Amino acid sequence: MKKHNFYAGPSILSQYTIGQTAEAIKDFAGTGLSILEVSHRSKEFVAVMDEAQALVKELLDVPEGYHVLFLGGGASLQFAMVPMNLMRGRAGYLDTGTWASNAIKEAKLFGEADVLASSKDANYTFYPTGYEVPADLDYLHITTNNTIYGTELRTDPDVPVPLVADMSSDIFSRPVDVSKYDVIYAGAQKNLGPAGVTLVIVKEDALGKVDRAIPTMLDYRTHIKKGSMFNTPPVLPVYSSLMTLRYYKEMGGVKALEALDLKKAGMLYDAIDSSRIFVGTARPDSRSIMNVTFVMKPEYAELEKAFIDFASQRGIVGIKGHRSVGGFRASLYNALPAESVEALVQAMKDFESQH
Repeated sequence: MKKHNFYAGPSILSQYTIGQTAEAIKDFAGTGLSILEVSHRSKEFVAVMDEAQALVKELLDVPEGYHVLFLGGGASLQFAMVPMNLMRGRAGYLDTGTWASNAIKEAKLFGEADVLASSKDANYTFYPTGYEVPADLDYLHITTNNTIYGTELRTDPDVPVPLVADMSSDIFSRPVDVSKYDVIYAGAQKNLGPAGVTLVIVKEDALGKVDRAIPTMLDYRTHIKKGSMFNTPPVLPVYSSLMTLRYYKEMGGVKALEALDLKKAGMLYDAIDSSRIFVGTARPDSRSIMNVTFVMKPEYAELEKAFIDFASQRGIVGIKGHRSVGGFRASLYNALPAESVEALVQAMKDFESQH
């Protein structure tokens, strides 16, 4: 039975990425060695890192003066690395969900983390707007897509201070004006590769302005100087990420991916909005095209488990909502084919017709 993978992360990868990675596990670049055992200093792997960095710059149109890094530690480590490297005294944060809250908690270890706006009181069902950004902040930190609550900001804000964004779950789903940001970071395991590597795009001019001593491994300048290879990088996830980047280029780049993502999300939201038993949880003007969250209407709430079981019988997996909110979540990352969304929509309609 064909599987339709809606898991939020680690999530679906393209068959191209999986196939190419499987071959490299057996024989990497004709070396007779597995990618799992090859030296990261070998010319073959250095070429992988160089190409991966170059493709990120090409696909996102990264301007001069920025560096692309592939680091360990996950996006959660960036919650600390950002203030450690950028915060001199006070920064602003938008509280839009669990991961934003975690970033705020870490930032408070290094200075004042002012929450400029929050949708917590509304259970994070919308993305805040209309907030003021004090011009004396060291930076403003945003989380562009909130996987648990299904909200997203699909524009690049104009603010009077340096901008930092956690784009872990929507990177490469739309064109980004990188010049508006000092730091963009994204865990790989949603739209790039397997878990274990984090993409960081950092503006060189943003660094070197804090007085604190920064541990060597946590200083962005260390990794810039060494081309992301100060220590042994996560070799396999970097290779898989390169395969995904090649695939994205073949697909026509970020604009083509965005068109496909909008089509998939529109299909599912239309099904939810026209349903008698399902209802979306995110406010329509804040809906994510990466993570679609919905529940049963109150009078049908007891059928949630039955629907998950019904869907799983059709090969649909990963639609159970995060444990903190319940309901359902369908993650529509770039690698998910439209036919999987069609299968989910059909399952929703067939289930509804039975109840």
